[in-house]
Amino acid sequence: MANQIGWIGTGNMGIPMAKNLLKAGYPLLVYNRTREKAEKLVQEGAVMATDIASLVRNCEIVFTMLSDDQVVKSFYLGEGGLINNEAKEKTLINMSTVSPRTSIELNEMSQAVGARFLEAPVSGSVKPAEDGALLILAGGDEANYQKALPYFEVLGKWSLLLGAVGAGASAKLAINYFLALTVQGLAETVLFAKRQGVKAEDMLKIINESACGSALTKLKTPGILAANFPAAFALKHMAKDVRLAREQGIDYPLSAPLATAYQEALAKGLGEEDVMAIFTHLEGHDGTTAE
Repeated sequence: MANQIGWIGTGNMGIPMAKNLLKAGYPLLVYNRTREKAEKLVQEGAVMATDIASLVRNCEIVFTMLSDDQVVKSFYLGEGGLINNEAKEKTLINMSTVSPRTSIELNEMSQAVGARFLEAPVSGSVKPAEDGALLILAGGDEANYQKALPYFEVLGKWSLLLGAVGAGASAKLAINYFLALTVQGLAETVLFAKRQGVKAEDMLKIINESACGSALTKLKTPGILAANFPAAFALKHMAKDVRLAREQGIDYPLSAPLATAYQEALAKGLGEEDVMAIFTHLEGHDGTTAE
């Protein structure tokens, strides 16, 4: 089918994103190494591909939404991966968050087999993914971006072509660095106030009603008060993104202790919880609680 879309990635973000394409009427061919994880999309009308080669063969455009550089490379460059002779003149769009170096490598390898590559990491968590309200940060050729634009309009509230391949990945690491700082700053502020005898509920109201308040602080308030952090954006992914930013050269005064805090939280087993679970990790430094 000329208009059939290939989709690889059935995690917390991939499922709602793919569902939105199905709802928009696009036929979807989906592949996952663990077939059961793609069943939710099959129930919504997607077709299961038997392997990556058949997915590439039958789709003009293939999207990937995967967890990290290693997994992305295994799907693109591994044996039977996306970048092969079947990919000639096909468009491969990686929406995963990876390092700029990985994006540039995938672009070069794609060009070597005559395929087109576009990076398009997203800013936003599960709820914006469900609502089709993600921010899409693209890097690559204008022609490839224009080809992807109708799909981006389904997946996000806006998209931006930031430059050559690598620019999108850099912008994504930058915005997630800001997110990591903001989430940790919120946690430290509430814990400091608690140590001084101010109730967490009162401090959060002060934050949310002040110029410091934001959609993010309001979104995270219930979780802090309930000490419950179901993953909208898992802490393990933030730890990875801060590490990638450090590897990319970010060396500002807050970057090293920030990276250390998220790695320590990861070592404590908080990786599968929401990024706001950094509160749980920092709470252990002074014994305060949110009550």
